[in-house]
Amino acid sequence: MTKKTEYTDDYEDKTLYLPGPTEVHEDVIDAMAQPIFGHRTERMTDLYTTIVEDTKEFLGTEQEVIVLTASGTEFWEATTLNLVDDSILVPTSGAFSERQANVAERLGKDVDRIGYGWGDAVKPEDIRDALEPGDYDAVGVVMNETSTGVRNPVEEIGEVLGDYPDTYFVVDAISCLGGDRIVPDEHNIDCIFTSTQKAFAMPPGLAVCTVSDDAYERELSKDSSSWYGGFQRCLDYYDRKGQTHSTPAIPIMLAYREQMKRMLEEGHEARDERHREMAEYTRDWARDSFDLFAEEGYESRTVTCIENTQGIDVAETVARVSEEHGMLFSSGYGDISEDSFRIGHMGEHTVESIKELTDAIEDVAGV
Repeated sequence: MTKKTEYTDDYEDKTLYLPGPTEVHEDVIDAMAQPIFGHRTERMTDLYTTIVEDTKEFLGTEQEVIVLTASGTEFWEATTLNLVDDSILVPTSGAFSERQANVAERLGKDVDRIGYGWGDAVKPEDIRDALEPGDYDAVGVVMNETSTGVRNPVEEIGEVLGDYPDTYFVVDAISCLGGDRIVPDEHNIDCIFTSTQKAFAMPPGLAVCTVSDDAYERELSKDSSSWYGGFQRCLDYYDRKGQTHSTPAIPIMLAYREQMKRMLEEGHEARDERHREMAEYTRDWARDSFDLFAEEGYESRTVTCIENTQGIDVAETVARVSEEHGMLFSSGYGDISEDSFRIGHMGEHTVESIKELTDAIEDVAGV
């Protein structure tokens, strides 16, 4: 049995280069330190309507937006319960796409997988081939496979789904939305969701999901759906009250408001370009010193998974960079923990700050 280990206040702060959580600007953290107020007050309506409508503006979407106190995992469950009666197609190419399939199975749905090797990307033509004879309620795709650093071509997959209007398209963009620009309305995406601690560069604790009109109507037609993440319950309450149906994490929403100001000021396209530059720098560095784990042409814009071709001790390197340089990056995920390592270049980072990390890795690993 796990025993209590006392939490103290003398931990050393580390600069985070993880696949999430990532660095949070000081004024965003400060925004949380306000007196708590009632979640059924006019002040809450002002706060929640601001963050919802600002999110729509930033994403450039006409779809409805839900912001819930939860991790992004909530919307794996909610979209499955709200949109799937019987069957869902899930292409799997890493730990998190496999987890999406597992969630649907635990909810009692029939799940068909299209299996790819870790590091390989989902191919739109395979989705089309599966849909031709199949009768699926939905297709669920992880846009940014955090375990492998693969960015799946959801735009092209969305074009395929355009030929199947009765099949809903659900996109997990947890580790990329806000740093990798995609407009759901333009790609037949019915729901796309994320967590705030990733490319939004906010504290953990909130999940964000867009909902198309078709997805909303689909839930209305079903006999059962998610209670906490139900589209009707969330969106109808917002229309009536401008609030969340259940008690929200008010301090994190105050941080959200502050960070969204920064994101709107930078602009979605400029933020996308900055993330492109960070990704390109990290990939160039990785190719020079190691190699890339992701299939060529399908590399993530927010997380680079680097193949350990030098045979360094990944766990030791991570620990020493943390201890000696005060920077925290990530080993590989699961079975590839020593065969790879991952750098999160998202949120408020810049090429210059990423270079500080790669210099530290070179110093410690001697590469």
